[in-house]
This record gives sequence, C-alpha cells and structure tokens, in this order.
Amino acid sequence: MVLLIVGAILVISGGVLFFVKRHHSGRAYCLKVSRPATVAELEKMSSEIAQEIGGGNWRDYVRLAGRVQCDRPLVSQLAQQPCVYYSMTVRREYEETVTRRDSDGKEERTTERGSETVASHQQSTPFVLKDHTGAIAVDPNQADFETITVLDEFRPESPGNFLSVGGFSLALSPQGAGRRTIGYRYQEVIVPIDRQVTVVATVSDAGTGLTLQRPTESGKQFIISLRNAEELTKSAERNAKASDIAMKSCLVGGSILAIAGLVTGL
Repeated sequence: MVLLIVGAILVISGGVLFFVKRHHSGRAYCLKVSRPATVAELEKMSSEIAQEIGGGNWRDYVRLAGRVQCDRPLVSQLAQQPCVYYSMTVRREYEETVTRRDSDGKEERTTERGSETVASHQQSTPFVLKDHTGAIAVDPNQADFETITVLDEFRPESPGNFLSVGGFSLALSPQGAGRRTIGYRYQEVIVPIDRQVTVVATVSDAGTGLTLQRPTESGKQFIISLRNAEELTKSAERNAKASDIAMKSCLVGGSILAIAGLVTGL
C-alpha cells in the first residue's frame, strides 16, 4: 500500500510538472516568435497601414525594450516604493499543539509550526515605455510580471490586535484555541519606475494612440520583465528542459512503484 501511495503521488507530481513544462516552453516560443521592434518602427508601420486601410484594426505581436516611466506611479503598500505594479502578502506564523494516535492507540502530542495568509493585494497602473526612438503606452492589465523583492521581513508578534506597516494596516480577529502566534512575515515585490524592462505584448492602434496590451490569441503570453530578451529566452528553455526531465522521472518512477505496490501489496 505504501508503494502504491508513493507511486500515485509521483504520478500526480508528473502531471503537475507537465503544465509547468508547457508554461516555460510556451514562454520560450513567445519570445522567439514576437517581432523585435522600436517605438519609431511601430509608429511608422501604424501610419502606413492607416493610410492604406484605415486605422483602428492593426495588431501585431511584438517585443520591445525600454525604460518604465509613469507620471502618477503607485506606491507599494508595505515598502512604500514608487512602482507600476506591486504584490504584497502578510502571513501569520504560528505554533499549535496537535494530538494524534500512534499504532498502539496511544495519544501523542506534538507542537507543529504553520502559517496562513491574513492579507494579500496586487495592483498595476498604465505606464509609458520609452526607448531611444520614442515612447509608447502600456496597459499592464493581466500581464505576467517579473519583479524585484523590496521587502521580505519577519516581525515577532507585538501586543494588541492591530498590524501596521507602511501604508498597510489590519485589525486582527481573535485566534482559535491551541494556536500561538509567533509573528508575521511581510513580503512585497514590485516593478519599479525608471528601470529597463522587456515587454512582449500585442501592439494595437485601436485607441487614441498605439498601446502595448494583452494578446487575445490563445497561447501568446503577455510578459513584462526586468531581464532582457536573451536572458528570458535562455531561462525559459532551461526551465522547460528541467521540468521535462523531472516530469518523465516522476511518471516513470511513480508508475513502477504503483505497479510494484499492486503486485506485492506493500
């Protein structure tokens, strides 16, 4: 039975890794098929197409590099850093007494550590991507952001039922019996302003000007990253290869163990 359970867990893990591999393979593909361009090139092409068939319907899957600029940036909740995207999480870490029965039916009490999310929030705002040829609007809604960590800090529990860090505050609910709060971990990541980024997106002339936005075509990813295209591609290919090896190992190993468990009953 043990072999069967372990085998099933490995097979399930292999199934999860299949989707991980597909994500990274898809990212590598998108980085290769997206057309590298500058803002000036996109503006010229948009103007030429508008003269021929009219504006408002042009779409292209492109890749641009430039600096993030924003007149009214967000301020991240915890670290209070100017940015165009942030994601924050506050987790409570605790100890609790757990009672179990052993194989002889005797009760055993152990102290275990755990954690739970008490608050989380993410937000983005439109910004401008500026390269050496011009500037273009970016609508980051539903983008896959690659970020930097600006806060990862554990603070022991303090008296009272109120948390306050930066612009974040929270009134805490009473905790259940048997759990003792150790403290709270505060984590926050951002896409800062005035940093070089790579944007893989669909360019559209549907609005008042050109905008980089989420692709509508299935399989095309919307990426905003602090790394350049070459680094992104190499990382995606490396992760896809590692996921593929791990997936095959889990599926083969899990199948062997599951069959052995069924045959032997172990």
